Amino acid sequence: MSKKRKKPVVEQIIKCPECNSTQISKDYSRAELVCDECGLVIVENLIDHGPEWRAFDSEQRRTRSRVGAPVNYMLSDKGLSTNLGWRNKDAYGKSIPTKNRPQVYRLRKWQRRARVINASERSLSLGFTELNKVSSSLGLPRSVRERAAVLYRQATKKNLIRGRSVQVIALASIYAACRLNNLPRTLDELGDISDVSRKDIGRTYRFLTRELDLKIMPTSPVDYVPRFCSKMKLDQDVTSKSIEILKEASDNELISGRGPVGLAAAAIYMSTVLNGCRKTQRDIAEVAGVTEVTIRNRYKELVKNLDIPFSL
Repeated sequence: MSKKRKKPVVEQIIKCPECNSTQISKDYSRAELVCDECGLVIVENLIDHGPEWRAFDSEQRRTRSRVGAPVNYMLSDKGLSTNLGWRNKDAYGKSIPTKNRPQVYRLRKWQRRARVINASERSLSLGFTELNKVSSSLGLPRSVRERAAVLYRQATKKNLIRGRSVQVIALASIYAACRLNNLPRTLDELGDISDVSRKDIGRTYRFLTRELDLKIMPTSPVDYVPRFCSKMKLDQDVTSKSIEILKEASDNELISGRGPVGLAAAAIYMSTVLNGCRKTQRDIAEVAGVTEVTIRNRYKELVKNLDIPFSL
């Protein structure tokens, strides 16, 4: 007899039966489900699915928790494999006798070897090592690192690494993850901290976006402004004015067809002049990774088409 497939459980949005509001809050002190709009008690004797214990610091939370660590996509085994600790103690906290320690050392050695048993896992291990190294050099947050690890894992699963360098795939994954998380980094920045050319990273990035069907929107110049201003230790007024200039340029359709990094650098240069904390074009060009000619061309276009009282 054929078994019927179970339908996936879909979480329903709770609505208030009185005012049809979806602003529902859980009051665990009273064990009630209450509507924030009209105050109607929708459910009484609400079951708390959280732990029955309380913790007042990280040490108590660690010792009282009875579950393992969350899934870590930056590890080849996602952190779900068994790991033999380096301490010479057994499960009860007692010290392992000296005569049994060589056996424990051998178990640790074979356990490390068993974590990488084929070429695919070896590629993941090498790729994640490169991802962590480059991400640390760029100062990327954990969310971007995990997104890059997921992209690299998808590329490995689709066998896109065959015939290509592990390093260039890792760099392309980081570049795509930065774009997806609205924390863009330039190809020059990735090329400077590795021995891979900008051309190879860009070519591999386009290959990944096509094969993995990634929907990545064009980069906005506004995304670069806070980071460039932070590197030059500029005031918040300069950052705000630069973003204002770029938004006005976007409203006048002056951004399309031009490099976002050059526009961001030009807007920062104009903002420093308007706020009286002027920086030279060379200083801004070195931080942004563009030429001084690009900054001059971009800010002349902005001054010509925008109603901004700007004078050198």
